[in-house]
Amino acid sequence: MVVSYTQEHVYHHPWHRVTAAAWRKFTDPAARAAALCHIIDVHTLSRDVDPRSGHLRAVRAIAGRAPPIPFLLRRLASAGAGDVVLCVESTDVDAPARDMRVVSRNASLRGLVDVEERCSYAPHPVRPDEWTLFRQETTIRCAPLAAVAAKVAELVERRCAERFAQNAAKGREVVERICDDLAEQDSLQ
Repeated sequence: MVVSYTQEHVYHHPWHRVTAAAWRKFTDPAARAAALCHIIDVHTLSRDVDPRSGHLRAVRAIAGRAPPIPFLLRRLASAGAGDVVLCVESTDVDAPARDMRVVSRNASLRGLVDVEERCSYAPHPVRPDEWTLFRQETTIRCAPLAAVAAKVAELVERRCAERFAQNAAKGREVVERICDDLAEQDSLQ
C-alpha cells in the first residue's frame, strides 16, 4: 500500500529567511518546548560546502517519539526500538540559485512503514524577492501484508514453541510421576 500527498505553502518572507528558519526548526528551544515536543535530539552527521558551486550539503540524524503504534507491531517491525523513531535528513542548498531541497526518511520502523518526505524551498514565481514557495511531497509505503503476516506467523511460532516446551516439561514430570507410581505398584505384586 502506498499513500502519497503533495502540499504547497507560500511564506510571505524572502527565501534566505525561510531557509534559515527551516534549518533551525528542530533545534529552536521554543519550538521544541511547544509544537515540536516530539523531537528528542538532532545530530549533524556531515556538512560540507563545495567551494566552486557554493552548494551546501548536510546530513542530520533526527530522533523523535514514535507515533502510537501497537506494541506488538512495533516489536515486529523494529526488534524492540521502543518509543523512538530515527530519521535521516539530507539537505542540499544551492544558495546562488536560491534553491533548498530536503529529503527525509525514517531509519527505524522500516519493517512496518517507510516514509519519505521531499521538501523544496524556492523564491515565489510572482514575488521572488519577498515570498518563498514551499512544496512538500510525502510518500508512505506500508509493509506488504505478506511480510507482516510472516513476521506475525514467526512470532506465533516462537510463542507456540515456548509454550510447547513448557508443556512438554510438565508432561515429562507427569509421565515420570506415573512411571514411579506404576513401578511402586509392580513392586507390590
